[in-house]
Amino acid sequence: MALTVKQRFFLAILVLVFPLSAISGDPDIISDFVVPIGVNATLLDGNFFTYTGMRPLINSDPPTNFTVTKATMAEFPALNGQSVSYAVLEYPAGSVNPPHTHPRAAELLFLTYGILEVGFVDTTNKLFTQRLQAGDIFVFPKGLVHYQFNCAESDFAVAVSAFGSAAAGTVSVPSTVFATKIDDEILAKSFKTDVQTIQKLKAGFAPKA
Repeated sequence: MALTVKQRFFLAILVLVFPLSAISGDPDIISDFVVPIGVNATLLDGNFFTYTGMRPLINSDPPTNFTVTKATMAEFPALNGQSVSYAVLEYPAGSVNPPHTHPRAAELLFLTYGILEVGFVDTTNKLFTQRLQAGDIFVFPKGLVHYQFNCAESDFAVAVSAFGSAAAGTVSVPSTVFATKIDDEILAKSFKTDVQTIQKLKAGFAPKA
């Protein structure tokens, strides 16, 4: 199901408003913008400041897997030094964006379609949760563990997130813990379980053959 005209309108508003409200997390620059190494600045035109990578989303079919389409400094070099980036998140019914953090920026999530259960945990281990509906905005403070869950039984959800950094970074808690080479015994002691349980959890994150 393609986005409706109203949802596209919300996205247009988002593009105009979020850069003004995003909290800067990048160093200030002493020029109007950063020219990539090896590029002749006199040859730059409007194309350099335009990112078209989101166009396929406008008329796309409902998602079948949780999908993130990013517009960060890596995809859109003109963002370097501008302290802002975006991501469009698509959630099939029942899907989750697992607990993760963004070490270099807060995140403003704007739900354009569907419903989401969201939450984050602060440094006192207090959990803050909310159920969002289309049109709601939720802020995930910088560096804190957070998640989103599409609790709908049969409908998808779409959200757009703005970050106060051109490279906010993402650290996935499950992947960081179980898809790296942290010793099984250390993890078993940390989670107060046994090595066999840890190995079963790690197996779920092993690369598919």
